[in-house]
Amino acid sequence: MATLSIDPRVSGRTADFVATDHRMLIDGRFVTAASGKTFPVYNPAAGEVLTYVPEAETEDVNRAVAAARRAFDEGPWPRMSPSERGRTLWQIADLIEKNLEEFAELESLDNGKPFKVARVADVPLTVDMFRYMAGWATKISGKTLPLSAGNDFHSYTLREPIGVVAQIIPWNFPLLMAAWKLAPALACGCTIILKLAEQTPLSGLRLAQVLDEAGLPPGVVNVLTGFGEGAGAPLAAHEQVDKVAFTGSTEVGKLIVQAATGNLKKVTLELGGKSPALVFPDARIDAAIRGTASAIFFNHGQCCCAGSRLYIHEKVFDEVVEGVSHVAEDIKLAPGLDPSCQMGPLVSDEQYRKVVGYIESGITDGAKVAAGGPASGVERGYFVRPTVLTNTNPRMKVVQEEIFGPVVCAIPFSDKELDAIVKRANDTLYGLAASVWTQNLSLAHKMSRAIRAGTVWVNCHNVFDASLPFGGYKQSGWGREMGEEVLNNYLETKAVTIAL
Repeated sequence: MATLSIDPRVSGRTADFVATDHRMLIDGRFVTAASGKTFPVYNPAAGEVLTYVPEAETEDVNRAVAAARRAFDEGPWPRMSPSERGRTLWQIADLIEKNLEEFAELESLDNGKPFKVARVADVPLTVDMFRYMAGWATKISGKTLPLSAGNDFHSYTLREPIGVVAQIIPWNFPLLMAAWKLAPALACGCTIILKLAEQTPLSGLRLAQVLDEAGLPPGVVNVLTGFGEGAGAPLAAHEQVDKVAFTGSTEVGKLIVQAATGNLKKVTLELGGKSPALVFPDARIDAAIRGTASAIFFNHGQCCCAGSRLYIHEKVFDEVVEGVSHVAEDIKLAPGLDPSCQMGPLVSDEQYRKVVGYIESGITDGAKVAAGGPASGVERGYFVRPTVLTNTNPRMKVVQEEIFGPVVCAIPFSDKELDAIVKRANDTLYGLAASVWTQNLSLAHKMSRAIRAGTVWVNCHNVFDASLPFGGYKQSGWGREMGEEVLNNYLETKAVTIAL
């Protein structure tokens, strides 16, 4: 077994957790994989082994599904009063908040993101999500319905939990994505098997301890670590699973849909994006520069809604490109726990090679590098410099495909193209998000309606809240996360009619 690479800047408590004998949560007990297999988790800032976790496979999936099935069919959770479920969710939020520093350190170590960002964004937003959904637990209700047949019937609807839910989350926001999935499903009374991303399982395993400490009944939440082929695929195809909720790539999302056909389980998908940001000449240019730079460089560009296509009116094109390029060049690359860090490494060697490959592809196809480029200048770790490309065209891979890294294509448009710019913005397989930068209120509303995306931000980008629904059009997915709309993912509607 390799020597573990634990950053000496972490607290003793975090270091102890990283170095522990990690276990999965199945049926209220912390267990190893049935096969005894483990796999390494890497420190992306050093490219070295951070720790080892169990490798779940079909037998472990079967145990977890059986536990969740039993907990739903026979256990107290779906039958518990909504107020009791809400109090449990609030208790989970309190425990996460109590351990905020530890969770932020784990996210930084495991994912590579700056500790200071995880501390003020990832973990607080996770806490907010559990508290917001705790309030919804008591507000799930049906309706009474008047029938056209007359007054001889009393009809009403019930909203009931969908059942056993498989939830598969990505590696870009490990803790927050777990909260986006767990909190609404728990509020609705479902039972869950949560499959963590193999690249970033640590905060999810620590969260499993918090769920146990909060007093969730056995089997209500089961937490697995493993790979897509060994654990994710059998989970998505399992006949005793009623629903799959997946966040990840569009390619894997299509495989999830195919796997779900066996028992026609319900599916929701939050998938990829190639989000446009449109800067008009009347925009507040300083704000547009800062905002569009953040749109692509936040979380190292590893965001499904990253503003990776930057359309800029020709009157301000040079000014905006120069400004975004200056922002890119000034970003400090360092390990996430370094106090000077503004951007950490990408999550893995695989992701590093993918992003560098896209940059090199763009250059080969004729793109010009205004900032950044394929060389990081950092000796160890999976670091990629924030990169601004110009002189691109719509046929290039860097313009069409999701890169999932800190790479933006800046593209000019003219007054003659004002009517066509929406068509260019919508010229993508995806439809997750967009941003519009203008002081013209009429134009802002017009663009917001015309852009085919689940979220449109005006004079901002990457603004999230537990109350705001999030999801995509086209191949960016099915359904919505967060807000009241997410409850539809985990509820069935039953109509009851009584003859009077």
